[in-house]
Amino acid sequence: MTYKLSQITKDIGLDFQGSDTEINGIHTLSEASSTQLSFFNSAKYLDQLPQTKAAAVLIEDKYAHLLPSTTIALITDEPYLKLALSSKFFAHKLESKGRHPAMGKGCDIDKRVRFGKNVILGDHVTILAGCYIGDNVTVGSNTLLHPNVTLYHGTQLGERCIVHSGTVVGCDGYGFAHTRQGEHVKIYQNGNVIIEDDVEVGANCTIDRAVFGTTYIRKGTKLDNLIQIAHNCDIGEHTLCAAQVGLAGSTTLGRNVVMGGQSATAGHLEVGAFTTIAGKGGVTKSLEGGKTYAGFPAIEIKLWRKMQAALMRLVKNR
Repeated sequence: MTYKLSQITKDIGLDFQGSDTEINGIHTLSEASSTQLSFFNSAKYLDQLPQTKAAAVLIEDKYAHLLPSTTIALITDEPYLKLALSSKFFAHKLESKGRHPAMGKGCDIDKRVRFGKNVILGDHVTILAGCYIGDNVTVGSNTLLHPNVTLYHGTQLGERCIVHSGTVVGCDGYGFAHTRQGEHVKIYQNGNVIIEDDVEVGANCTIDRAVFGTTYIRKGTKLDNLIQIAHNCDIGEHTLCAAQVGLAGSTTLGRNVVMGGQSATAGHLEVGAFTTIAGKGGVTKSLEGGKTYAGFPAIEIKLWRKMQAALMRLVKNR
């Protein structure tokens, strides 16, 4: 989908100066190409403004001079809200009509499976009753989908994966901009989910699609039941997540991270490789790898145990 910049700005109530270039998507300042729209709404990304390759940027007037000469400034005092309004242009159009998938050899597909358009299945794929495979989905060879799995449009599922019943992959991330009147405006989630080879996903998990770009589940990762992975997360290779783990948006886990049951992360942080988070641990900031953490907020487990012992002594001595 490609639109003239003038079409987008007219719809969201903005004017601009410059050539009426064609726009085919939205991305971050650092990732946007010369045919994409971007936005700036946080001073922590100031250093990215001079380097952006975006065709146009939604931005407050006081920062516009920092943009390169090749980028058009779309002046607004509500760049995040205007981003939300723009995102609908690039939302995937859903249709009820599907098409028979392109299948490799030896596939076993239950007759009660529904497919969207342009689905590709590798060799020896097994899909059981009640599954829905959306438009432009790829499922790798020797992968098994248990009953009632949903793969939203654009999902890429690797080889030798197992996805258990009730899991939804590629649903919308939880993203909204807010008006001055307190109304919530949907940011259309126009990215996708990529699950690499040899991943197992338990029952009733939800893995959200990226707002733009990709949510990644890297190879060899094993997810237990009832896990929530939010938009734009990047789960490192051979990670283990026990039941009811919750990862907020843009969490990055290094390889071989272990997260205990009901542990969780705040968004926009990194957990280093070979880290263990004890059950119910709450990660509120980036953590160094190769260590074990516990508690809320999560701290190194040796210190957490000392704190628990000290608290117990205080209570007993009252």
